[in-house]
Amino acid sequence: MARGRAAGYDDQREQILQQAAALFARQGYAATSMNEVAQACGLSKPAIYHYFRDKYALLFEICNTHLTRLLALEQAAKQSALQTPGVDAEQSLRQLIASFVEEYALSAHAHRVLTESVRYLQGDDLQQVLNKERALVAGFSATLAQIRPDLDEAGLSKAISMLLFGMMNWMFTWLRSDGALDQEAMAQLVADLFLGGIGEVKTPSLKAEKKLAQI
Repeated sequence: MARGRAAGYDDQREQILQQAAALFARQGYAATSMNEVAQACGLSKPAIYHYFRDKYALLFEICNTHLTRLLALEQAAKQSALQTPGVDAEQSLRQLIASFVEEYALSAHAHRVLTESVRYLQGDDLQQVLNKERALVAGFSATLAQIRPDLDEAGLSKAISMLLFGMMNWMFTWLRSDGALDQEAMAQLVADLFLGGIGEVKTPSLKAEKKLAQI
């Protein structure tokens, strides 16, 4: 009879992924060793290999898991919109933006690894990650097409959705966690700017303006 996994296996595996993501985000994937991952987890190097065959496997799992969570958020938002009377496409897109910005904050290390280290993936692994990224863009494009069908007909919905991801994806490079604007406020700003242009952006408080000036 095959021996089952020990109790706590999944929790330990998740801890390893979190520690590896933090190291990859802080030091870079190429500059991080499996010894450092093991030390951060309080485990021996052979113990790490019990969960992941090598550093590359860690990278793929971090990227793939992060994207899987984002796809689940996208599907959940769409289901919620379908089940909630009166929710139009613009409200649905605003909810999507808020959900993604929040997830980016909660999974900041994994998100940074995805954006900065995906280039190290190869072959089928890279293709799987790219397919999930394309599925995310397609989901946003479909919602945008409901708001502006003419943009979809002109073949612009995907390009405009990519611009939206550009605003959200790289926020981590400049947004300070101790600043006056939190993730919820930033999601609102992104949605206002994307859907209404600069004229629809609400003026932040004076405190927030001073914080922004320090960025």
